[in-house]
Formats: sequence, C-alpha cells, structure tokens
Amino acid sequence: MSQVKKVREPLVHLTKRSVMNPLKAWGIRLLAVVCGLLVCGLVAMLLVEKLQQHPERIGEFYYTFIKGSFATPRKTWKFFKDLAVLLCIALALTPAFRMRFWNTGAEGQTLMGIWGAIAVAFYWGGTLPEGLLLVLMFIASLLCGAVWGVIPALCKARWNTNETLFTLMMNYVASFIVAYFLVIWVPSGSSNLGKLKFGKLPSFGHDYLVIILVAALLTVGLYIYLNASKHGYEISVVGESVRTARYVGIKVGKVIVRTMILSGAMGIAC
Repeated sequence: MSQVKKVREPLVHLTKRSVMNPLKAWGIRLLAVVCGLLVCGLVAMLLVEKLQQHPERIGEFYYTFIKGSFATPRKTWKFFKDLAVLLCIALALTPAFRMRFWNTGAEGQTLMGIWGAIAVAFYWGGTLPEGLLLVLMFIASLLCGAVWGVIPALCKARWNTNETLFTLMMNYVASFIVAYFLVIWVPSGSSNLGKLKFGKLPSFGHDYLVIILVAALLTVGLYIYLNASKHGYEISVVGESVRTARYVGIKVGKVIVRTMILSGAMGIAC
C-alpha cells in the first residue's frame, strides 16, 4: 500500500479579504487605536513609579496624554503637523507594500531627502532668490529620496536580493552620511544646525498649514494612482503574483524600480 504523505498545515493562516463592509473596516481601525492606547497605559504602569504605587491614577495619565497634544492651539497645530509628516512617510511605503516589496528603509529615504534639501539651503542660501532656492531644495530632496529608494529596487530586479535587509541596512548608511556632514556643517561639534536662515516655506494662515494640505493632497492623489491608473493596476498584479504579471506581459523589474522611485520621492514630500 502506498503511503499518503501528510501535508503539515500552519498553525495560523492569514488570507486577504476581497470585500469588507466599510463600517466593519472602520470598526477594526477604531479597535486598533483603542488597543494602542491600552498598550500605552500598560507600558506607563510598568515604567512610571507613581502609577505602580497608585494604579487607580491611570486616568490622569490619559488626561495628561491628551492634554499634551490639544491643550493649546499651538500644540494642536503641532500635533497635526507631526501627523501629516508621519502620514507622508506611510504613504511612501504604501505603493511598495501593495507590490509586496517589503521596504523598511523609510527612515533612510527620509534622511537622505532632508539631507539634500538642507545641503542646497546651506551652500546656496543667501546667494539665490528665496523662491528659486525653495524649488531647488524641493528638487534635490525628491532626487535624493528617489535615488535612495531605487538602489535596492535595482538590486532586487537584477539579482533578486532581499529587500527587507537591504533597505534596513541602508538606513544605517544614510545615518552615517548625515552624521558626517553634520560634523562638516557644525564645526562646534554640537551636531545641531538649528533653524536655517533660508529656505523657509511660505505660511498661509499658519506655518504648518502648507504641510497639512500637502499630506491631504498626497493621500487623495495616491488613492487615485493606486486604484484608477494603469501603474496602480500593475503594482497590484505584481503584488498578487509575479508569475501572473510576467504572463500577462508586465515588466516586473520595471514596475519594481518605478514604484520604489515613487516611494523614495514621496517619503520627503512634506
């Protein structure tokens, strides 16, 4: 009698839902926020001595937590500015993750984009008109972020390297590059540039309003790009199955490189 080979099933098997009720989807997101707040409270109780002695004062922790972000108009504006910056970084990772290119290099791409903008302001600030300087800072920032994103994409497309480790290691390279130039730019050794005299964004009502509006526009634009464009369709097909993408004539390597250029550039848009 022939022996039937048993297939070992995994303990946990995850599958993507094709359709989900919008109310249920938002309920899951709300539950994730609540769980995050609960974890914050648990960590606080473990680390803060006063809460260890008086756990019933956990409500004061949450009150201070919320008050610290919304107590004054300035704090509220800063909260939404920080939220917009983090949203831009998350948006930058979205196309890569949709393609199942596990990009862990958002930190490095952001650092290099900031480095490019600051380099332009540091060397050309005061010698060029402010409007032209801002344009050059923006272009330099996009190019540096895009180059930092395309390097692992080219290696993945050419040699099928592990993008998770590659992009993670590039974070450290970017950190050392920035640290090296800070030594040059700040001879005092404090490694603190402070506020630059040149290259400041114009303000419309508030200094942070431009950043928040850019993040909102990028969110809408990326949604349209991923769900209503040919490029977005190709990204989805590559993410579902590389073999299927090749079978239908999609150039997988080209899609990977193009998507990572977009990912690297978007990470520093704010």
